[in-house]
Formats: sequence, structure tokens, C-alpha cells
Amino acid sequence: MPTIFSRIVSGELPAYKVAEDADHLAFLDITPLVEGHTLVIPKKEIDYIFDMTPQALAALHVFAQRVAKAVQAAVPCRRIGVAVIGLEVPHAHIHLIPMNKVADMNFANPKITVPAARMQELAAAIAAQVPGGSGLPAPAAATASAARSSAAPADPNDATLAQLQKLTDGLIFSSESEAPLEAVSYAAPVGDLSDAQLLQALGEPAGAKVEKVELTVFLRNQTADTGKAGVDIANRYKALQLYMKQELDGTQVYRIGTGPQVHAYALGRDAAGRLAGFKTVLTES
Repeated sequence: MPTIFSRIVSGELPAYKVAEDADHLAFLDITPLVEGHTLVIPKKEIDYIFDMTPQALAALHVFAQRVAKAVQAAVPCRRIGVAVIGLEVPHAHIHLIPMNKVADMNFANPKITVPAARMQELAAAIAAQVPGGSGLPAPAAATASAARSSAAPADPNDATLAQLQKLTDGLIFSSESEAPLEAVSYAAPVGDLSDAQLLQALGEPAGAKVEKVELTVFLRNQTADTGKAGVDIANRYKALQLYMKQELDGTQVYRIGTGPQVHAYALGRDAAGRLAGFKTVLTES
């Protein structure tokens, strides 16, 4: 099964891209240590960076140098830290991390959440600073806008729900028992939701207990390569997590009710303002 990074290269999964050439791609990390945390990868899938040929390894670092100069120009910092870990995703990658102190490079630090609009702003700012150009297609905003204005408006929720259905198809969430994931979408008032409004939107009983959990924390056992479901399933969960954090705004998990069975909804706002994501059932003694 292709890695998450290979699926980004192929266009199957979205990414906040900042630079690209024929053999390499750079994009923002969606679970960054700091704003501007960027990943640089070879497009050819290879697990261990030092299994690359000397020529390919050198070319990757030359590309990373161009990207690092752009990150430093776009994100205020003293230096760009460089790290290669290579244990999370079996696809060689270099971390470029804006840093003002050594502690900024500590991968034990809690990851930060950056809103989608800010991620888009950072990606555009970095891309604009890449020496020699980013290699990314120029935005066709004016042309696209004109085309959209003359066509019937599409419902963005249809595409979001369809993609969520594809990403969740056949996935099983393991707690004390197992339950399938179901892609969902709900109309909801704009702005921050009170617990009462959330329960009403989801069709849950009024007054039910609501607990909020960060998505990566909620999925940590499912995305672990060492989990009982295996690496392929872990990669599918990583792809789902990537999509939800990148394409939906304010994504988080809501645990509704109390044991032994708790309804869990992982939801964020789609382009139409609806709450979209997936739901499942947790069994807890």
C-alpha cells in the first residue's frame, strides 16, 4: 500500500505544498512543532533515507536547502533546524523547523494546531520565497472564479462526504470491542457551538455528557504502526486524520454520553459550514 506521502505525490491526498520539482516535494506538516514546520520528501518512495543513492540523497538536500531559505524568509526565526527521524511514515523525509531556541526542535513537545486558513497563508508565503520559484502551478483564481460564476454552484458538502466515505470505508475502531466508522455530515449553526447546540445538531439526547478530545490523541492507537490491525490499516487511519485536519476547520472529537457505550464523533467544519467527519461507538467498562 502506498505511504501517505506517496498518496500526496499522486494527488490522492491534499497537502499544503510549498515547493516541487520533478523528483521532490515540500509541504507543511499538519501536526507541526511550530508554525512553518515543513516536510521535504523524494517523490520516489523509499523507506530509509540512507538507502538512497548518493546522487539522490545529495539532490534531496539541495532541494531542502532552497525550501529552508524560503521558510526562513517567510517565518520569523533565528535558524531553520533540520531533523530526520523516519519512524512514523515509511517514506524518507526531512523536517525543516523554524527555531529560536533548541527546545523548538524537541519532538517530545506537544504538537500545535494551526487553523486551515493560517496554513494556507503560510504555504503561500513560503512558496513565494523559494529561490528560483516554487515549481508549483500558478493559482488560476480569476479564471476559476469566472468559470464558477457562469456555472451552477456545486455543493461542497457532497464532495467532502464522498471523500470521507471513501476514507472510512471498512475501517473498524478498536476499543474494548470493535465498531465501524461511519462518514457523517450535519447542518449546524455558524460559530462556536454550545454543548446543547451540538447535541441538537447530532440528534443526541439533551443534557448528555460531552467531552472533547484532540483527534490525534483519539486516533493514537489506530494510527500506531505497531497496532494489532497492522501497518496498512494504520496508514489508512493516518490518511483519514490528514484529510480531516487539513480539509476541515476546527476538527476535534466529541465523546457523547457515559459508559459502557459512548458515541464518538470526529467533526470539523467543511467549506459549506456543515459539521462533517465520522462517528463510531466506544465500549468502556
